[in-house]
Amino acid sequence: MKIRLAWRLARLVLHLVQGLLTCALVFPWAGTGLRERLVRRWSARLLGICRVRVEHLPGAQSLEKPLEHALIVSNHISWLDIFLINSRYPCRFVAKAEIRAWPVVGWLVAQAGTVFIARGNRRDLRHIFKGLVDALGQGQRVAFFPEGTTASQGGLLPFHANLFEAAIDAQVPVQPVALAYVDARGGWHPAVDYTGETTFVDSILRILQGEPVVARIGCLAPIASSGAHRRDLSAQARDAIAAALGAVEVE
Repeated sequence: MKIRLAWRLARLVLHLVQGLLTCALVFPWAGTGLRERLVRRWSARLLGICRVRVEHLPGAQSLEKPLEHALIVSNHISWLDIFLINSRYPCRFVAKAEIRAWPVVGWLVAQAGTVFIARGNRRDLRHIFKGLVDALGQGQRVAFFPEGTTASQGGLLPFHANLFEAAIDAQVPVQPVALAYVDARGGWHPAVDYTGETTFVDSILRILQGEPVVARIGCLAPIASSGAHRRDLSAQARDAIAAALGAVEVE
């Protein structure tokens, strides 16, 4: 077991080094299309090293892929979420500021275009909101986690509605995406939850030492933003994701 873990860690470290070199040497001159292909390929490889197999979320009325131009919103379970979504649909993410402090990975996701937001910082929120509207207006696909933090699987936290306003201002639809991680028996995978006092390193070790993970992703029907209120968009997106996952609310 220790030898297997050491091998997996070594492969993960080498992959992270490759990502660092790509961001430093290729990203500065790469166009949007090349960057997206590199992000998709690197993210898929990372999931493979962590023994995460990706499949369609069963039972969800989902699409093959999201719209090319939309505000993507998803439930939030683990640090794997960003890479799971990017392995299929590369996006520019908005994520909590704590992610920037993650060893190596924080820098990598920043280089991939992730925007970090500090909780309770209204000035920061206004600045990021303007950036979101501009990015959406330029035809980019932007994603964020409206729960604001990770939740245990099987539950769904209330959605914060503020950033949904960006879809209204940019006149683009909201695209809900539902994520789940299960074991070989189809139950919630115990190693994936990233809540409480679990650290980033703890989470990596639990995933690498645990049994293989099946990551399920469902791209749900888009929600038109024209004439809508941000709270209505938030509620509709949450309802769609909850229905796809069979999730219950967590206070």
